[in-house]
Parts: sequence; C-alpha cells; structure tokens
Amino acid sequence: MKISRLLSVLSISAVLGIGFVAPARADDPPKEQSFPAPHDMNVSVKMIGPVTQTADLQIVCVFKHKPAGDTLVEAMADFNGKLGGLLAAVRDRDEFVGELGETFLFLPPAGSITPKQVLLIGLGEEKNLSLDTLRVVGRVALREAVRLKAVHVSFAPTIRDQGNKVIEVGEGDQVVIENVVSAYDTEKRLQAQGLAAPFSIADWTIEAGPTFFASAAEKVSRGIDAAASNLGSRLTQPYALPAKCASSAIPAWRLYLF
Repeated sequence: MKISRLLSVLSISAVLGIGFVAPARADDPPKEQSFPAPHDMNVSVKMIGPVTQTADLQIVCVFKHKPAGDTLVEAMADFNGKLGGLLAAVRDRDEFVGELGETFLFLPPAGSITPKQVLLIGLGEEKNLSLDTLRVVGRVALREAVRLKAVHVSFAPTIRDQGNKVIEVGEGDQVVIENVVSAYDTEKRLQAQGLAAPFSIADWTIEAGPTFFASAAEKVSRGIDAAASNLGSRLTQPYALPAKCASSAIPAWRLYLF
C-alpha cells in the first residue's frame, strides 16, 4: 500500500511538472560552499550556528552592552543558553563591554558546545554599526586567530541575531572576508621575512542562516577575488632593513669617552 501511494505521488508530480524532493534527514550534513583563498586558506560559507560548528576557534561578534538589556534572538539566544548563561553573565557584570575591537576569550563549559575555544569580538555601539566596523572586526579576527594558532576557524557575525538589520548580511560578510584575506597576507609576509613564527590557517568558515546563505556565498566569493586582486599591488620591499652593527653608527671619538 505504501509503495503504491508513493508511485501515485511520483506520477502526479511528473504530470504536473513538479520535482519530487525527499525531505532532508536529520543527519544530513549542513549546506556549505567553499572557495579557495590566497596562501592555501580554504574559505567556506556554511549553514550552521556557533553551537554545533566544529572548530579550534569559534568567533562571535557582539554589540556594546546595553544596561537596559542586550537583544539575543535565535542563534545568539541558543548560544547563550547552551553556555549556561555565560555570555549574558560577563556582559551584565560589565566584565566584557563589547567596545569596537575588544576581545574576550574563553573555553566553553564541558559538554556545552562543540568549538574548542570561543572568542568574542566587540562591534561597539549598535548605533555606530557600519561596514567600517566590520573591516576592523575582520582584521582583529584574523590576527587573534593567528596569535592563538587556530588551524580551523569559524566566524559568526550574529548581527541579525542581536536584532539589527542595518547591513545586508552578504555585504557584511564580503567586507569581513576582504579584511581577513588582507591581514592574513600580512602575516604570511612577516613569516617569510622571519618576523613571525611559521603558522597556517587551514580553513575559515563564515556561518550563515538559511535565509542569507545564497547572498553570503555570492558576496564572500566576490570579496575573496577583490582582496586577492588588491594583494598584487602591495609593496614587496621587506618591512625591516637588515640590521647594521650598532657600533658602526657611532663616531669613533665617542667610543673613548669613558
């Protein structure tokens, strides 16, 4: 009986020109689209939230704390809940205010969420949110990821999940990834010149909800291309000139003053 009903549905679908789509299973992997970036870093847009993403470092952005109460909806509310209220606690106690570029690193409580470490980055006053805000955040995020030696990094803007709709999600993601790619190139140049320890980020994931996935994927790809193009116009001279013997710059007569 069940087979005959399924065949009937398929037949009707064929007649009407409707594609038969099986419902997604609970164990299906999250939708994801990947893009190659300079220095062999893989960038992807993934339909997932910060609670279940597997990463060495999960980055979450937050507005400056409001004494009257912070807005946490959907992914952010779930994130705070799974952490046992940790996010709300450090903010309500004014121990992490969320000034632009301010960071707060912690280890998730045992058994709470999947990422190994969480880094909060402040967005500053919500009324001042702009693309320039996200340019700063992108650079801070990359440099902190390198400092923490995080090979697998996941980034959640979470602006919509704090009730703000000023910036189109894809445009915000594009600005962030442009600055991530640019800052990573600087890190790699420092390493090549012996001015930083060797280290590579394998993958950088930008998290996006179902409504914004398509726009985020399109504009992240565009942002990577724009950043890669701009890298070609960077100066190639070393950041620091070779060190000279300190005594060579001192007049000979001064060497005998004492």
